[in-house]
Amino acid sequence: MMESLLIANRGEIARRIIRTAKMLGIRTIAVYSEADAGLRFVREADEAIAIGPSPARESYLSQERILEAARQTGAAAIHPGYGFLSENAGFAEAVEKAGIIWVGAPPAAIRAMGLKDAAKELMQAAGVPVTPGYLGPDQSEERLAVEADTIGYPVLIKAVAGGGGKGMRRVERAQDFAELLASCRREAAASFGDDRVLIERYIANPRHIEVQVFADMFGNCVHLFERDCSLQRRHQKVIEEAPAPGLDTTTRSVICDAAVKAARAVNYVGAGTIEFIADASEGLREDRIWFMEMNTRLQVEHPVTEAITGEDLVLWQLTVASGEPLPKMQDEIAMNGWAFEARLYAENPAAGYLPSTGRLEHLSLPESVRVDSGVEQGDDITAFYDPMIAKIIAHGPNREAALSKLAAACAEIEVWPVKSNAGLLARIAVDPDFRAARIDTGFLDRHGDSLVTTEPSEIAIDTAATVLSRNTDGDPWSALAGFRIAGADDKRVRIRIGDHLHWGQSRPDLEAKTVMIGETTVLFDAGNAWPIRLPVSSEVEASQGAGDGAILSPMPGLVISVDVAEGDRVAKGDRLLTVEAMKMEHSLRAPFDGIVEKLQVSSGIRVSENQLVVSVVKEQD
Repeated sequence: MMESLLIANRGEIARRIIRTAKMLGIRTIAVYSEADAGLRFVREADEAIAIGPSPARESYLSQERILEAARQTGAAAIHPGYGFLSENAGFAEAVEKAGIIWVGAPPAAIRAMGLKDAAKELMQAAGVPVTPGYLGPDQSEERLAVEADTIGYPVLIKAVAGGGGKGMRRVERAQDFAELLASCRREAAASFGDDRVLIERYIANPRHIEVQVFADMFGNCVHLFERDCSLQRRHQKVIEEAPAPGLDTTTRSVICDAAVKAARAVNYVGAGTIEFIADASEGLREDRIWFMEMNTRLQVEHPVTEAITGEDLVLWQLTVASGEPLPKMQDEIAMNGWAFEARLYAENPAAGYLPSTGRLEHLSLPESVRVDSGVEQGDDITAFYDPMIAKIIAHGPNREAALSKLAAACAEIEVWPVKSNAGLLARIAVDPDFRAARIDTGFLDRHGDSLVTTEPSEIAIDTAATVLSRNTDGDPWSALAGFRIAGADDKRVRIRIGDHLHWGQSRPDLEAKTVMIGETTVLFDAGNAWPIRLPVSSEVEASQGAGDGAILSPMPGLVISVDVAEGDRVAKGDRLLTVEAMKMEHSLRAPFDGIVEKLQVSSGIRVSENQLVVSVVKEQD
């Protein structure tokens, strides 16, 4: 086994790798950017080296700085985690050329599977079924549009070098193709340095099923069963589970064998994931499951596989990279129970899942299940990296038991003042359709209105009223907000929750979890966080200004395109400009027909959250 290991990554996955490495007695070395200097993974490593400024391109994506840190510390091996340089064949080659062990796939395999078009051609040659589509070299807009017409709408545009849900657009109509192609190419170029795309048939009832494979240097290759990653939004996974619900033994055997065949086709070594797309309109059938892509690294969702197999996949990686055979052969790997992983993100589902940044002044994560997290209370969520706060992993003897544990755990989450999707996760876990496994990748699009909480529940309102009534020791008139002369007492209390006033019923039977954070009382309710207080007498319900034409940036980011000029006439829904944050594009559109009165920004300008960027006025009749 190697003596020392440098982790070329950050946050949650860095901590995960450090945990197993220390168990094996391996000296651990962390690298970190300026933004991450205070994070826990830096303190947990045996040694830590600063590698540059906060932007990833100047730190975690800088091959030279990471290799210099490895030389400086005498690292025997480098583990890239996931994301950043984990699937960069050039970096893998540079590591090996420096005489350092690469804890990852062989560079040739990364190259073979890193480009979606070439990978599909390779899989076709190996006898693995692939999704119908266009993989050709002609990247002209005209040719791609013709191919899309031939395939038939809706189609999916995917970056050839894509991953992590970036560089991917669904196109419903031919007239939208050019705009979405351009957007996809911009995002692909920014994220991967490659704007080439392929076109695929869009499957109406898709299930995303992936198989964990592992291979060693001696020709042994096994699978550790499958995971279902169908619950997504914007092609980003939200909840994963293992095994896949509704997958019978015969179909499982077929896709797992196909995954091993795919890995063998590229002489694979290490941990990898073969991703399949399934048309679930008639259930999961082997003739309706196609190869989609291969991830030549450890996956974010690897804990669910660890839960159902009892195996430590990072230990397997370090074992194989050290030149040893796989810890177990296929007939020794068994599946036990069911597991879920929910990704807790710093984002606001009620505002279109926009990322949320700031200091985690209060953070409480469940202790009843496994939690993998890279941050703790007092840390900052910045705009530089992925907005994940933690992964919540629940395991049980069957799907119902594991899902109940997940629901309870997500309901316990407390995050403030950063917005999170904890409430959404808690509601998904108790949703009847999800519990019945009636899922596909469009689940959140169909159920969004019922799952996203924009207003507190009646119980939350009454709980807030109860708490605030108890906390008015020196102000009896506030506590008796519903007092009536010559009439029965009205137990209602006027309270402010967030930006709105409510009448709540003070009830002695209610117990609530509230926390004083600074001067703010925060009520936590099923994953949601509500600031509560008694209003002053002069306060009235705030107007929502629905007709206001002042367009504010919904998050801090970079203006990457401006589509209008002052004086332009615009129609409702027209794109005005595009802001990029966390490698995701967000288009700001006209709220009504009108004229662009004032344009406050230009392309290349950085904007802050709630900054006025453009004003639209209604045209006078």
